[in-house]
Amino acid sequence: MSKTILIVDDEKSILLSLEGILTDEGFEVHCESSGAGALERIRESIPDLVLLDIWMPGMDGLETLVKIKESYPSIQVVMMSGHGTIETAVKATKLGAYDFIEKPLSLEKVVLSVNNALQYYRLEEEISLLREKEKSRNNITGESKLIRELKEQIKIVAPTDAWVLITGENGTGKELVAHAIHTISRRSRKPMIEVNCAAIPEELIESELFGHEKGAFTGAVSMKKGKFDLANEGTLFLDEIGDMSLKAQSKTLRILQEQKFERVGGSRTIHVDVRVIAATNKNLEKEIERGRFRDDLYYRLNVVPLRVPPLRDRLEDVPELVDSFLKEIHIRAGLEQKSISDEAVEALKKYHWPGNVRELKNLVERLAIMSRGAVITYGDIPFSINQEGRLKNENGLFLKAGTLKEAKARLEKAYIAGKLQEFNGNISRTAEAIGVERSNLHKKIKAYDLLDLKDQ
Repeated sequence: MSKTILIVDDEKSILLSLEGILTDEGFEVHCESSGAGALERIRESIPDLVLLDIWMPGMDGLETLVKIKESYPSIQVVMMSGHGTIETAVKATKLGAYDFIEKPLSLEKVVLSVNNALQYYRLEEEISLLREKEKSRNNITGESKLIRELKEQIKIVAPTDAWVLITGENGTGKELVAHAIHTISRRSRKPMIEVNCAAIPEELIESELFGHEKGAFTGAVSMKKGKFDLANEGTLFLDEIGDMSLKAQSKTLRILQEQKFERVGGSRTIHVDVRVIAATNKNLEKEIERGRFRDDLYYRLNVVPLRVPPLRDRLEDVPELVDSFLKEIHIRAGLEQKSISDEAVEALKKYHWPGNVRELKNLVERLAIMSRGAVITYGDIPFSINQEGRLKNENGLFLKAGTLKEAKARLEKAYIAGKLQEFNGNISRTAEAIGVERSNLHKKIKAYDLLDLKDQ
């Protein structure tokens, strides 16, 4: 689709000349001879760019520029003038103009300026879209009481520079909370640098956190900035802080307190301004009692404590989480957009989720890929997940059986169906797991009409 350009000038010859050259360049071009006419045209159909003359009778170009930017700030405007001065150009730029071109016009320069302005507009759109995606990615999904309280705490602490200690079980979304805090903080335009404290070898902790100078040690072929340096004026996220060695804790505490350091092999003191967010799945107070964590580091980090609840304590958020994950997988992987039945969701809400939100997300991704239909059904849920719901339903079936023999048959059918699903329809593995011959299991599958569950 071609870009639309509006040319505004009271000289007809300039309108005709610019219209011809820009049409030849593939643009859709409209012309107006006054500022008032330009504003009316923009109200009817918003162009991608406006070429605007400064000196016009009635409403001049600068006044028109102000009105355009007030109502349509995203429109790129290139000013033109035959009486240009540096002061006029500076004023136009301050009012929001992208560029200023002097008359007599060089058509090559006009085309270059137009293309540059449109490229700048495209980049701005992309950056805006990326920011929106980042905000969306860092949204904390759920409306349970616990999550509403957590969101409220994040809103309160994020605009400050207070240090935050995030606690919670593995898979609850501690990293997501850290990103959410940074995204709505005053430091959001600066980087958030993550440090996995459990993954850094003790002998490399100084180099990783503080950086090193060229030649500081064997293999240091060039200068390297450390995590603290990279996070300057931004946020440093110390993930799994409870797994950091005592030696590393001591070195980290010093830099946290002083906000200054020397690179390994260097003598120059580097000052930084860093906000620290730490996260752990451990009870640090118990770790202090056991001598595994420094109490002074704990008190330095634990300015504002935030706890992320486990999924089992907010099961009412499961439907919204599932919906969010299905949409994310559809966009990220280009898979067919799938939905999930109410019965399947209810089964997921009955599970205790030891792996928390991470376990739920992994399951939803697997279901989105492996389920055959456009709707994920109750039957698609693995037996290990929905066994509680299955047993409840099957108990009802057993009680309705007319005879003991019929109840036993129903139990056997339900048991075999569950095991087949557990082993993804693999008859050999299922037979081995339940202790029967493969041929015998195959006969029962046929007798109970469970052929659709076996691996073809």
